[in-house]
Amino acid sequence: MAPFGTPRLHLRDTPSTNDRARQLAMAGAPHGTVVTASHQSAGRGRQGRTWSAPPGHALLMTVIVRDPPRLLPLVGAVAIAEALGPEIGIKWPNDLHLDGRKVCGILAEGRPAEGWAVLGAGVNVAVDLADLPPELHETANTLGRTPADVEPVLSAILARIAHWLAQPADALVAAWRTRDVLRGREIAWADGRGIAEGVDDAGELLVRRDDGELVTLSAGEVHLRAPRPG
Repeated sequence: MAPFGTPRLHLRDTPSTNDRARQLAMAGAPHGTVVTASHQSAGRGRQGRTWSAPPGHALLMTVIVRDPPRLLPLVGAVAIAEALGPEIGIKWPNDLHLDGRKVCGILAEGRPAEGWAVLGAGVNVAVDLADLPPELHETANTLGRTPADVEPVLSAILARIAHWLAQPADALVAAWRTRDVLRGREIAWADGRGIAEGVDDAGELLVRRDDGELVTLSAGEVHLRAPRPG
């Protein structure tokens, strides 16, 4: 069996590594096939956002996963966080934070009924924050490494993804919880606000509303809120 992370397609420029990997998956590319790019013009995150990074300074990757586990987004978050370092936290559902700011975005897509998914990530390995759009200066972060570190970071991430794909779900969720940056903090979402109480065994976010009701969020955007006065 070929090592996880092979074969590899590297592109100088592409609209989206996720889109290219989806095409390859539908054409029968094997488990572990990875697509990387030096630059992507239409890389996207959740909620239709674009992922912006100067060419050659970020890791832009997508890997094909055959027979994907139900908790594939958690696999990506835990694996990449471990590869990047102990100081990396996870903000539900799929952002990685360093010192309270986003250093990596993760996007899992696919057709589980057809037996495949793609797991994409953009990591600010050597990005100078001054090169990012002004609206990202207060919310984005960088590992502060050099462009030569992009390849070693990729190798570390692929190794951790392969590891966590083989682990039981309870171990995965336990590892996720150790890096949870939302637990115990006040958050807001489209339908309300409350205190985050971690994730359940299905990877869904538990939130205690102000009225005491415990609700479960299965998807969507959440935002940290500043403490209310008094």
